[in-house]
Amino acid sequence: MSLLEDLNWRHAVKAYDSTKKVSEQDINKILEAARLAPTSSGLQPFRVILVENQELKEKMVKGALNPEVMRDCSHVLVFAAWDSYSNEKIDKVYDHHTDVRELPRGRFSSYTDQIKQIYGAQTPEQHFAHTARQSYIALGLAMAQAAELKVDSTPAEGFSNEVVDEILGLRELGLKSVTLLYLGYRDTENDWLSHMKKVRIPMEEFIIRK
Repeated sequence: MSLLEDLNWRHAVKAYDSTKKVSEQDINKILEAARLAPTSSGLQPFRVILVENQELKEKMVKGALNPEVMRDCSHVLVFAAWDSYSNEKIDKVYDHHTDVRELPRGRFSSYTDQIKQIYGAQTPEQHFAHTARQSYIALGLAMAQAAELKVDSTPAEGFSNEVVDEILGLRELGLKSVTLLYLGYRDTENDWLSHMKKVRIPMEEFIIRK
């Protein structure tokens, strides 16, 4: 199927079949799509936490707007962004870039000095607002890859960030949760949205040509 057909097929599933699990092979493809997402300055200022342990999912249910979805899905991906930028984080990323490309460390120092200056003039709150936005690009690519594999997904902002951050120990990692992505296979009898037509704003209204 084409990408557009895959996107027309998918919807935000409202009920999952708890007896069906996504294969490790498909999960790895979805994770790889997220890892390959483009990011500002190539910094990849977020991480994806894969939650497959049922006990952890049960703990994270507290504060979730759709607790049954979290409980019954196969896996939960937690997109968690850096809480702030730092010179050390930037240097670590660019040391990795030069090492992989077999270039001398510091090869891109003229550029990294510029972005260090930019972020150095900003607050941690501004940093997190930026890193969180970067994570949404990876979220979108993960959903697209899931759709291609015919794995159902539900993106979610309706959850307690405090609960998730505490349960997964994200603060200690310098991360804050941004969004969740539930993965699994729809329970067609209880997923009320699966029998409805997909609705989007008409193209002529959605696209503004100049």
